[in-house]
Amino acid sequence: MGQTPEQMIEGQRQDWNRVAGGWEKWDRFFDEQMAFLNHRLVADARLRAGIRVLDLGSGTGYPALLGAQTVGPSGSVIGIDLAEQMLAVARRKATALGLANVTFRTDDVAALPFEANSFDAVTSRFCLMFLPEIPKAAAEIARVLKPGCWVAAAVWSSPDKNPSIGLSMEAIKQVFELPPPDPTAPGIFRLAKPGDLAGILQQVGLVDVIDQEFLAEWSYASADEYYTSLTEIAAPIQNLMAKLSATQIQEVRRLITQTASQYQRGNRITFPFAVRMVVAHKPL
Repeated sequence: MGQTPEQMIEGQRQDWNRVAGGWEKWDRFFDEQMAFLNHRLVADARLRAGIRVLDLGSGTGYPALLGAQTVGPSGSVIGIDLAEQMLAVARRKATALGLANVTFRTDDVAALPFEANSFDAVTSRFCLMFLPEIPKAAAEIARVLKPGCWVAAAVWSSPDKNPSIGLSMEAIKQVFELPPPDPTAPGIFRLAKPGDLAGILQQVGLVDVIDQEFLAEWSYASADEYYTSLTEIAAPIQNLMAKLSATQIQEVRRLITQTASQYQRGNRITFPFAVRMVVAHKPL
């Protein structure tokens, strides 16, 4: 018997709370490596001074913090996430940046506690594919958006274009038999196919939907740094590694660092990655 959506969400809440410390440790690295993606979301959602923005799945703060800087003191951002400990990191960053116009709170994306037509923009980075009930969340986005306003979301594209994610799973598979993934279950690549998220947004009445694959790259100082970051921040990988013996973990580490070394460029390990950017707006 499969899990209920509530059980899935509770499991995810525990997972992401558990890795919050890892995210805080690696924050600067990811803020620097992902800056362009945050700017792209802020642009696609048409953020500007004085507007009210909702950010879904804010985690440790992005793109909500950039959104708050963009809308300025006359605007506001509400960032929501299911993991309170991730949001605690986001609040510390907001304080350090002197941002008084951003609020972080734990809420369910599929049942938003806001009135209809109450936001001028919605952003979301690497959140929607983890939701048990994506169409429900899409309907909520459409409900809370004001007419004429935009949502911009980033989700991961296919595993073959994201080796920095896929190679760790492949390494674990070589030492431990994993059940085949359920393509309909929440997960990193749940919305990877062209048209997946775009179709869901169209079904809830959003228009002018743009679905674009965005290619970029990120880099690490070494294969060891890559392995360490992966095991400290990737909750799904942590869950799998917890099932392995010490010997199996050593073998997985060897396989991961060996494969990652193939991406050496100059004195860094540089991975290509592919993100699906989906943008739509609510008709007037």
